[in-house]
Amino acid sequence: MRTLRAACAVMSVMSLAACKDRHRSAPPPTPPTVTVAPAVRQKITRTLDTTGSVAAVNSVDLFARVSGYLQDIGYKDGAEVHKGDVLFTIEPLPYQLKLQQAQAQEAQQRALLQQAEVEYTRQATLGRSNTASASAVDQALATRDADRAQVQQAQSATQQAAVTYTYTRVLAPLDGIVTARLVSVGELVGQSGPTKLATEVQLEPVYVNFNVSERDVLLIRAGLAKEGKTLRDAGSIPVEVGLQTETGTPHAGTLDYVAPGVDPSTGTLAARAIFANKDHLLLPGYFVRVSVPVQRDVEALLVPDVALAADQGGRYVLVVGPDDIVEERHVVPGPSQGALRVIESGLRPGDRVIVGGMLRAVPGQKVNPRPAPAG
Repeated sequence: MRTLRAACAVMSVMSLAACKDRHRSAPPPTPPTVTVAPAVRQKITRTLDTTGSVAAVNSVDLFARVSGYLQDIGYKDGAEVHKGDVLFTIEPLPYQLKLQQAQAQEAQQRALLQQAEVEYTRQATLGRSNTASASAVDQALATRDADRAQVQQAQSATQQAAVTYTYTRVLAPLDGIVTARLVSVGELVGQSGPTKLATEVQLEPVYVNFNVSERDVLLIRAGLAKEGKTLRDAGSIPVEVGLQTETGTPHAGTLDYVAPGVDPSTGTLAARAIFANKDHLLLPGYFVRVSVPVQRDVEALLVPDVALAADQGGRYVLVVGPDDIVEERHVVPGPSQGALRVIESGLRPGDRVIVGGMLRAVPGQKVNPRPAPAG
């Protein structure tokens, strides 16, 4: 029994020694491989990035200005029309007859005037030879002047009838898109006042309205001052916008208006840009991303945007030191520059920032850095 216990003890000691030997001979773990890119300093154009909304330059409600039954609708709902196109026709015959009546009345008054002028000329000739009395000459003169006044009145009535007659055709006031009609053919319109028929919206060009802070305005002014310009040269300031489903800001326009004062309730200035919108992609009511250049050729430090992460302390990047030890650096990011991001503070030029394999990198531990592929 004692021999068995001794044998077991010897075997236990030998096993423990073997385990220690294996532990001493195990190689150290290989540091994880990560991809790094250097923080680079280069000149950029700083932009003001905000949101805005698209608005029509012109939006016109179309009304029936005369009463009558709607005779014809000359467009399809939502169709693109041109200035002068006939959109609605209100029964024109009654107003055409009134115009003809006014024209006949004017012609009659002109005939009476012509007769009065002949009579006045005859009486004036007889008066100079003392054949006609002065009272007869005066009466002929008064009749002629009265007939002249009647002609002017008849002319005004004819013009008024002609204008009213034109109201029987509702024309497109501009190039644009007409909304769905609000009335039907045969419906009585304009009976108790102007009847709204539809709305026409101009889509070329369009406005984009947005707000800028006082600080942004000061930066824009400083940038313009370097170019020898002021906000009065708003038409030369480029503005780009992008829809929510688009990448970047592909639509180019120019600044059109900046409010003369700050809104005290918001601390911002109202601004507006104008866009040609030839493709009609910018529709009134759309929300868009707005980008306005603030300063040009400004030195900035940039890193790939994918390098940034966030925790409770804010935004940070993982930096590989000279000894290949990972360090967490909290940074203050600035605006995006395509796939890069401006870093306002927290990094130095040349710092190696981890852009790939971040999940394998642990602050305080060593890694195997590999440079990111160029481009």
